[in-house]
Amino acid sequence: MTERDSRRLPRRLAQLYAGLLAFAFGEAMIVRANLGVMSWDVLHQGLARHLGLSIGQWSVIIGALVLLLWIPLRERPGLGTVSNVVVIGLALDAFLAVLPAPASMPARVALLVVGILVNGVATAAYVGASLGPGPRDGLMTGLVRTTGRPVGVVRTAIEVSVVLVGWLLGGNLAIGTVLFVIAIGPLVHVFLPLLTVDGRPTRR
Repeated sequence: MTERDSRRLPRRLAQLYAGLLAFAFGEAMIVRANLGVMSWDVLHQGLARHLGLSIGQWSVIIGALVLLLWIPLRERPGLGTVSNVVVIGLALDAFLAVLPAPASMPARVALLVVGILVNGVATAAYVGASLGPGPRDGLMTGLVRTTGRPVGVVRTAIEVSVVLVGWLLGGNLAIGTVLFVIAIGPLVHVFLPLLTVDGRPTRR
């Protein structure tokens, strides 16, 4: 680590964990809106429905299993990678325990939209801290490198597979899922340059 990186480490750590907590809060807002959840949460919900445990616990378990897939792909985790697996899942359950579900449709739509916006800013924050890719993006980049397939093809294949399995298990696939998929990329694109600490961002 260079002297410049050392000076910026406190800010990077603070930004990493603030981003992870904010992401979990936005994720909880989307779940409570009950209009469709993020693609990986469709899988987490389906597993929770059939096997018990909470959505957050399944988020941690699936994240850890995805990390195991890094071994044959020779990907290297960082502090941000491990923190991503643990913090988001635990914080998601904590936020869901205190965040009420709105009754009216306008309130649900507002909660969904704000949750997606919060997730966009939060993703840019923890990615911009440049302390290691998230487990799911590491899986993507590893598969891109080993298969030679384009990023878009690999990412789409992963997301579609996850959503399909989760939907078959009873996960909440609806308009909110589609809206999240459409909006998250542009949102991160806008906020990432503003929140990148040292110019070496790595996606979740």
